[in-house]
Amino acid sequence: MDGIDPLSATFQALGDPTRRQILERLARGPATVSVIAEPLAMSRPAVTQHLNVLEHAGLIVRTRHGRWRTCEMREEPLTHAQAWVAKHRGIWLERFARLEATLEALESPTTGPEQATTEAPTTGDTTDYR
Repeated sequence: MDGIDPLSATFQALGDPTRRQILERLARGPATVSVIAEPLAMSRPAVTQHLNVLEHAGLIVRTRHGRWRTCEMREEPLTHAQAWVAKHRGIWLERFARLEATLEALESPTTGPEQATTEAPTTGDTTDYR
């Protein structure tokens, strides 16, 4: 994941259900690789690959205590991803509202599509995100 921005790396890492399961476990506290691997139906090298992706995304840190490797979740990347989603949520909701109004206008025999776009609610954001 070298060369990829941190937010993209976070979303890419979260895109896999196994990695999300690992993070759910680590949300309860640090755990050894053995404890993390136990409920997963895959080989130890496969678990290590998932841990590498999470570590490269900054979602976990691994430390070595003697012969034990412990993993701990880092919240900062998740906080940044959550902030990004929250920031864009209003834009998405507005676009869905405009789409819904347009579709309703297309289904209505008395209203044309051009009227639907002028009646759609706006939040004051005039940025075109197409």
